[in-house]
Amino acid sequence: MRRYPAVLAILALILVAAAPASAKVRSGPVGEAFYTPPTPLPGKKHGDLIWARKLTGEPALKSAGKNELVLYRSVGTDGQPIAVSGTVSVPKGKAPKRGWPVITYDHGTTGIADQCAPSKDAVDNPAHPYNAYVYPLLNRWLKAGYAVVRTDYQGLGTPGTHEYLVGRAEGRSTLDVVRAARKFDTHLSNRIAISGHSQGGHAALWGAALAPKWTPELKLRGTVAFAPASHISELLSVVRASNSPGGGLSGEAALIARGLDDFKPGLNLPGLFTDKFTALYPEADTKCLPQLSEPDSVGGLAPSELFRSDADLGPLVTALDLSDPENLTIKSPLAVEQGGADSTVFPALTDDLVKQLRGRGSKVDYKTYDGVSHGAVVVSAADHATKYIKKRLK
Repeated sequence: MRRYPAVLAILALILVAAAPASAKVRSGPVGEAFYTPPTPLPGKKHGDLIWARKLTGEPALKSAGKNELVLYRSVGTDGQPIAVSGTVSVPKGKAPKRGWPVITYDHGTTGIADQCAPSKDAVDNPAHPYNAYVYPLLNRWLKAGYAVVRTDYQGLGTPGTHEYLVGRAEGRSTLDVVRAARKFDTHLSNRIAISGHSQGGHAALWGAALAPKWTPELKLRGTVAFAPASHISELLSVVRASNSPGGGLSGEAALIARGLDDFKPGLNLPGLFTDKFTALYPEADTKCLPQLSEPDSVGGLAPSELFRSDADLGPLVTALDLSDPENLTIKSPLAVEQGGADSTVFPALTDDLVKQLRGRGSKVDYKTYDGVSHGAVVVSAADHATKYIKKRLK
C-alpha cells in the first residue's frame, strides 16, 4: 500500500510530460469568418487570445514545426478593445529549457484593404510580392531556434480601418501578439526581440518604446529596424512639390491620409482633397498598394494633386508628428539597417532618425549598405541582424 503514492507521483509526471504545449484554446472558424470576432469580445486584457486555427498556404513558414493563425485582443487608439489577427510560427524540435525566444516581426506596407493582410497572403494576392520577400529571413530565424510571431496590425483583415503609420496602434499590435502567442503555446519564452521593415521598422520602433509599460512582463532584449519609415510629417513638402504622376508615392500618401482620417476624424481631411483625389480616395479601402499605385488609380495622380493648393496642412502636420519615431525614447538596445540606394525611405532621413534617437539616450547600432535598395536591405542586412538578435537572445 505504501507504494501507491510513489506510483501516483510517477503517473502524474508522465501526464505532465505528455501534456500539449498549447493551453486550452477556442478553435476559430474557417474562412473569412475567422477574422470577425464574437460579440461581446472575449477576454479581459490586451493580448488575451480569442481563438486560433492551423495556418496553411503561403503565410505558413516552411521551417516551422507548427504554424497557427490567431485572433487576439488589443486596444484601439480610442481606448476601446479591438480584435487583431496575426500568425504564430514555432520551430521544429524540442523547446529549450527556458522556452523558445520570440521574435515579433512587423511587416512592411501592403495596403489598408482587408485582402492585404499578410495572414491572407496567396500567390495570386495583389500584395504577395510585398509579403514573400521576407519569408527567407523568417525561416532562417526559425531554423536558428526562434519562434516568429507576426501581427497583421489593427484593422487590417479585421473590423475597422487600419490606421496606417499610426505608431501607437502598430506598437500595441506588435506586443499583444506575443502575449497571445504565449497563451497559445506555453513553450514560448518571455525573452523577445522586435524587428520589422519599412512600415514595419516604424512599428518596431514604436513597439520598443511602448514595451516597458504596455507589456512589462516581456523581456525585450533588442530591436532591429530595417529602413524604418520616419519624418512622415516632413514629407508633406515633398508631396506638395512633386508634379509628375507619383505611382507608389501617391499610393502611400493615400494610405497615410486614410489612416490619419480614421485616427483623427476631427481634422476633416477629405475637405482638404482635390476633386481628382476625392474621386479615387475610396479605393484606399479596397485596393492593396500595388493596385493603388497603378496609373488608373491614385498612382496616376501627381502627389501635388492630392491636396488643394489653398488647403491648410498645418493641423495635418501636427497630427502626423505624433507618430514620427524620431520623437521616441527607446531604452532597450536597437539596431537600424539602411540601404544607401533606398528611394522609398531616404538614407538622409534615417541618418537624422538615428541622430535624434541617440540624442535621447538610445543605444543604436547603425549600419548602412552602399548601393542597396529599399527591399534589398532585408537580404543584405540579414547576417548582421541575425547576429545582433542572437547576441541578445542568448
